[in-house]
Amino acid sequence: QVQLVESGGGWVQAGGSLRLSCAASGRALSSFIMGWFRQVPGNEREFVGTVGRDTRNIDYAESVKGRFTMTRDNAKNTVYLQMNSLKPEDTADYYCAASSSASYRSALLGGPGRFAYWGQGTQVTVSS
Repeated sequence: QVQLVESGGGWVQAGGSLRLSCAASGRALSSFIMGWFRQVPGNEREFVGTVGRDTRNIDYAESVKGRFTMTRDNAKNTVYLQMNSLKPEDTADYYCAASSSASYRSALLGGPGRFAYWGQGTQVTVSS
């Protein structure tokens, strides 16, 4: 079991930046492929990005590529999502998630169902 807690959400004007953190406890974060997802109430949970156990593999949704950056600090048991040039359409609840999948590609292509552990989410609001 691993417990995940997100922080760093809030309100920001369009063009601004936020950095989300996801702190893990219970197990070493290095054991997991980590992902960020977001969800607008009433919509399906949307993929934002994934990062492999050793950061050689990182992938982003097209909608955030070039603006968002995922990093992980296994020593601190924390992953981060740096969000720059934010747009109103980035407004959502953001969730970090952990996958035990042996295959990075399987976790990447499998969607939320491949991630067994989830944080409670942190809200991001971008005003125009």
